[in-house]
Amino acid sequence: MFFVDTIELEGLGNRSYLAGGERAAVAVDPPRDIDQVMAAAARRGVRISHVVETHIHNDYVTGGLELARITGANYLVPAGARVAFARTAVADGDTVDIDTGLALTAVATPGHTPHHTSYVLSEAGRPVAAFTGGSLLIGTVGRPDLVEPRLTEQLARAQHASAHRLADALPDETEVLPTHGFGSFCSSAQADGDATTIGKEKTANPALTVDVDTFVADLLAGLEDVPAYYTHMGPANAGGPAPVDLTAPAVADPDEIAARLEAGEWVVDLRNRIAFAEGHVAGSFNFEADGKVATYLAWMIPWGKPVTLLAESTEQLAVAQRELVRVGIDRPAAAATGGPTDWLRDNESAASFPRSTFAELAGQDKDRIVVLDVRRDSERAGGWIEGSVHIPIHQMHRRIDEVPDGTVWVHCAGGMRAGIAASLLDAAGRDVVAVDDGFDAATKAGLTIVTG
Repeated sequence: MFFVDTIELEGLGNRSYLAGGERAAVAVDPPRDIDQVMAAAARRGVRISHVVETHIHNDYVTGGLELARITGANYLVPAGARVAFARTAVADGDTVDIDTGLALTAVATPGHTPHHTSYVLSEAGRPVAAFTGGSLLIGTVGRPDLVEPRLTEQLARAQHASAHRLADALPDETEVLPTHGFGSFCSSAQADGDATTIGKEKTANPALTVDVDTFVADLLAGLEDVPAYYTHMGPANAGGPAPVDLTAPAVADPDEIAARLEAGEWVVDLRNRIAFAEGHVAGSFNFEADGKVATYLAWMIPWGKPVTLLAESTEQLAVAQRELVRVGIDRPAAAATGGPTDWLRDNESAASFPRSTFAELAGQDKDRIVVLDVRRDSERAGGWIEGSVHIPIHQMHRRIDEVPDGTVWVHCAGGMRAGIAASLLDAAGRDVVAVDDGFDAATKAGLTIVTG
């Protein structure tokens, strides 16, 4: 009997897998913090004999090289990927034995990248699972625009062909196990559900249900902005990532926190947005540990700028540190735990700003305030508050001077991104109100929503 264990990377919206038999297993697209994969293998009582990459990842730093080094596993990387380290280059059709009666076959599935490779797991010669990486996802496919703009349409057409290749070659009951699609910006759309098979995808995935021209046109029309930190992930993975250090950062006292702020460094408060609004260190930014801290912090921070983390507990700090190493923010400059009273000097007071709702916004004099929408372009296209200013959250740190004068009522779709934006505005000395409410409530509150 074979097994497949899923390793969820919720902050990044990705999955990694450990699959094997009684004695040995293969790790697929492992995260940077490889202890999770090793723990999964220990629970199963198996040796990791192979580590495979479906592609050179654009959205996170891989742990594949280090996992292979530590375990002695054979490290399989698509032959078309240009890398600076020793590996076993795999080509279409290459097959390796994982355990007795259990084999893994490489299937060329270009589209997400030119070299993208899926891996089909077979038991006694029968395909049972396909690790599809950024190729065939649940109800969608991986983005084709992350490599080179001139290749985007060509790769989109390749995605369509690769999806059909998998669908034609594999039995309907074969499990489809993608890496992307669960919140990752590497996916062209979000997964519709949690599990799927080749048969289900044949009836639901546009790559398998519409003609190639329609598929390509729709795919390209729906692409979102690319997170800025993606620029750094591919080169890091191709060069060979260094091992991670998850030991606790140096402790920052109030004087050091103040000095780092004065030096223009980023001080990031990981507490929830409610606690932050009620009281925080002036000049600090709020990226909730329970939100997509890795994605949005890595997207917005000037790359390489030192970051100091403020957390309510050592546990919260450790979780955030783990998420950040996955996107190449390897070591915080410093950290502190507790709350504002622990982080402020004796002569300082906590800063704060109000939170509100769309119902309260509806009662404001619109000529005396600024309504700022920080949702993505695709979200705003579905409707926006009349007279609102639009700056997507990932552009806020660069465009904050574009926000008109006046008290800023900032909103997103649910509240988390509004909290980030409010913290940036507050740090810049602006009067701000964070609208911590679902956007559906805007219509119910009587606000005029513009569409088209």
